[in-house]
Amino acid sequence: MAIKKTIKKVVKKKEVKAVNAVKKIKKKQGKSKVVVHKEETEDQLKLFNTLTRKKEVFKSIKPGYVGMYTCGLTVYNYAHIGNLRTYVFEDILKRVLKYNGFNTQHIMNITDVGHLTSDEDAGEDKIELGAEREHKSPQEIASYYTAAFKNDLKYLNIVPPDLWCKATEHISDQISLIKKLEEKGYTYIGKNGNVYFNTAKFKKYGKLAMLDLKNESRGRARVEKDSEKKNPRDFVLWFSLQGSKFKGHLLRWDFVDEMIVSDEEYNHLKEIAEKNSSVEILEVEDV
Repeated sequence: MAIKKTIKKVVKKKEVKAVNAVKKIKKKQGKSKVVVHKEETEDQLKLFNTLTRKKEVFKSIKPGYVGMYTCGLTVYNYAHIGNLRTYVFEDILKRVLKYNGFNTQHIMNITDVGHLTSDEDAGEDKIELGAEREHKSPQEIASYYTAAFKNDLKYLNIVPPDLWCKATEHISDQISLIKKLEEKGYTYIGKNGNVYFNTAKFKKYGKLAMLDLKNESRGRARVEKDSEKKNPRDFVLWFSLQGSKFKGHLLRWDFVDEMIVSDEEYNHLKEIAEKNSSVEILEVEDV
């Protein structure tokens, strides 16, 4: 009995000490002010900025509105799980933006021509390889696998984009952009007739990836070796039929006969884009 009474007293003392300790902590917290920095509040959306390599508070250019452009599938075959992971991420991003009160306009491209089997200027067009594999036309291949891709997104409960745009439906836009670059001196034409982008003229080339271009080995350039290039990092904007490996390409467009967007039209489109998009448009000569 004496042992039990002693144990009860010890326990009681410990309970009283614990209660008193809690009271002291609460009293101390009540007197002290908790400083919460504005950027640390929970109601602010933060995203990782690739340029600064920091997580920063997201601020849209147009308040309450975000324009999203995301790269879609190259439709020469079924999407695999690695492809689909990208679209799940994009869907989560869009849903998070909406949850945080932003109206979004989402545009996704479909690459139905021109994607080579390498990230370099090497290889063959994936769409034509698919056509050869299945004994169909490039258009039939692109149409079939575009439908399959959209069906995959549906199965994954991914919200579709507001606008789909096929590469083949915007060839004239691509040519107009290349001609704008040409006018500003950022391109050159090789003896093979190909139009190249001159990376040496673009002073901030590699900044986003933080590339050390001065100390980079010539052998580490992301594109294949080409005797027509002024710099190993230069890349082809437009392949010519006259001297390139794509003489027999099934899908072809006339670069010369396409219209150039006038400065007036370009400035008008730029003004519209700036009013309706959260992506800044940078003039080539300014970047």
